[in-house]
Amino acid sequence: MGVKHGRDYEQILADLTEAVGRIPDSYEFFEMEAAEWEGLSGDERYEVQEALAEDLFFALGTEPVINVGSAVVIHDADNHRINLLIGEDELTSVALI
Repeated sequence: MGVKHGRDYEQILADLTEAVGRIPDSYEFFEMEAAEWEGLSGDERYEVQEALAEDLFFALGTEPVINVGSAVVIHDADNHRINLLIGEDELTSVALI
């Protein structure tokens, strides 16, 4: 089902794909090894990140906190955002409305 949103899904997906691209070890979500990730072309990496963004969007509808590599992805339903805490210092978010 995914999370409730008011923005166009394609815009949310683009923003979320860009945000997960900031997670240096996001490939671990798909149980890939670093060498496998390094072997992908830029387009292939983007496809993996987009698939991850789609998976997160729908999974956050039922599971509000998901670990992705060294990051934590959190659905903040009260503020209509998806927050990403990357490592201990970087926080980014994607607006849902």
